[in-house]
Amino acid sequence: MAAGAAGPGGAERYFTRWYKPDVKGRPCEDFCVLQHSNRICVITLAEAHPLLQSGKTIKNINYQISANCSRLQNKVSGKSKRGAQFLTELAPLCRISSSDGEEYTIYSCIRGRLIEVNENILTNPALLQEKPSTEGYIAVVLPKFEESKSITQGLLTQKEYEEVLLKRRSSAS
Repeated sequence: MAAGAAGPGGAERYFTRWYKPDVKGRPCEDFCVLQHSNRICVITLAEAHPLLQSGKTIKNINYQISANCSRLQNKVSGKSKRGAQFLTELAPLCRISSSDGEEYTIYSCIRGRLIEVNENILTNPALLQEKPSTEGYIAVVLPKFEESKSITQGLLTQKEYEEVLLKRRSSAS
């Protein structure tokens, strides 16, 4: 490799990218699921999500979903991940407010147990925009073993997602 050329990072080397565009019918609200070979899935914002577009500043990130449900209260223990909150595909993970007054709900996109939420983005929200696939992830979800192959049904591959982005650009122009 040439001096100074960087090889693929951990996200590219060990994870398969899957995409869920227009979640709940909201245009461009796309999410990315990074699936590791050990079944663990990392939920991130996809490149085209409005929060990652230039000019957006994140004002607030809130893991308090309702009066009775905070993702920060998720306490996991042991090999079987006892105590983990169970998520459906459309379970909200957090709400993010931007400085322009918009609020975005971030959804799980897959079924599984919530292993952890990224508390670092609470104190440093810029991580979400600067490094969305690494330090700026939203949450880590572990699908049930028997569902680990089927959870990607309904999600798009990187190539399929790029085609969606091309169609959006051509219809916008």
